[in-house]
Amino acid sequence: MAPPPASRSVIRRLIYAAQHTACPCHGCRTGGTHNPLHAINQMRKFATPVNAPPIEKEYAFEVAASNLRFGEGVTREVGMDFKNLKARKVAVFTDPNLKDLPPVKMAIASLESQTDLPFVLYDRVVAEPTEASWRDAIAWSREQDASHFLAVGGGSVIDTAKAANLFTVYKDSDLFDFINAPVGKGLPIEEKLRPLIAIPTTAGTGSETTGTAILDITSMSFKTGIANRAMKPMLGIVDTLNTRTCPPELHISSGLDVLFHSLESYTAIPYTERMPRPANPILRPAYQGSNPVADIFSMWALKTTVEMLPRVAKNQDDHEAMRQMLLASSFAGIGFGNAGVHLCHGISYPISGLNKKGPKYKHPGYKVDHPIVPHGVR
Repeated sequence: MAPPPASRSVIRRLIYAAQHTACPCHGCRTGGTHNPLHAINQMRKFATPVNAPPIEKEYAFEVAASNLRFGEGVTREVGMDFKNLKARKVAVFTDPNLKDLPPVKMAIASLESQTDLPFVLYDRVVAEPTEASWRDAIAWSREQDASHFLAVGGGSVIDTAKAANLFTVYKDSDLFDFINAPVGKGLPIEEKLRPLIAIPTTAGTGSETTGTAILDITSMSFKTGIANRAMKPMLGIVDTLNTRTCPPELHISSGLDVLFHSLESYTAIPYTERMPRPANPILRPAYQGSNPVADIFSMWALKTTVEMLPRVAKNQDDHEAMRQMLLASSFAGIGFGNAGVHLCHGISYPISGLNKKGPKYKHPGYKVDHPIVPHGVR
């Protein structure tokens, strides 16, 4: 029997106390491993009563990832996919910079090629999304009541579409109902979400493979999110043409994200060391610690990134290197989507959150009107 959890107020105080050294991020509510040791010890002190029974370690792991389709020009098939799914109405998500570029144009043309396939376009996704930008996307999505979702963009676009899908199904829920505890309530996702197809345009986040969506809580100066397998896209369409329009700075910052996703997931604590063992398999977290299956994907992605990212940085016409980086991004997503990430990601989130109040740095190559330290850079 596990000890009773610490109260939300206790955990919230700990977060504020450790704000400059850690923050909740990819799936902390499911047992992230990157909180400082001192905070962990304090948590145990608050949470574990004297004479508590021993906490049992995990003994199993699960593997979950989206279906993937990989190839040159496969974006052209997405209209047929939705037609095959008998979509009533498709909500398309992208950002202002991408809406006039080839990846979105190709996706829209594919939808238009199908008869009787209504779709609506949301092109206001914010790079490094915030609580406010998510609320705007959710409100729009609830009004549209689409039967299916399409995300064409980087991790910010895909994550925003995941959130819009979730809160369209849970139309009466508040954003913080599902955000990771203790920032939000961290409620389980019990309803079936609507089909989401993700078309990545950066070789970075691997969000097309995971059930994780991240946002910036600007009022608290840190990042957190929602992590649940139920939010995985049903299909990731990984088109090797779609990263060719990225500026060099975006190739590099996104590629560094692949590097750290693969490195951290491979070096995460083994799943057999995680505790407490869930009392019910539905409570087993998405981020479970390193395991034999995730290790295969993470190591391949790591080796590929080390070899191919320098080539992309030196030569924007090296399409083979770009192709391999896009595949490495998806592989790293499968790796960290099952094993998790740790200290590097934990340290990075306060940098992003505090940058909006402090130095307000804007990284070169990003056409945004707000401060931004790209995820891979920080």
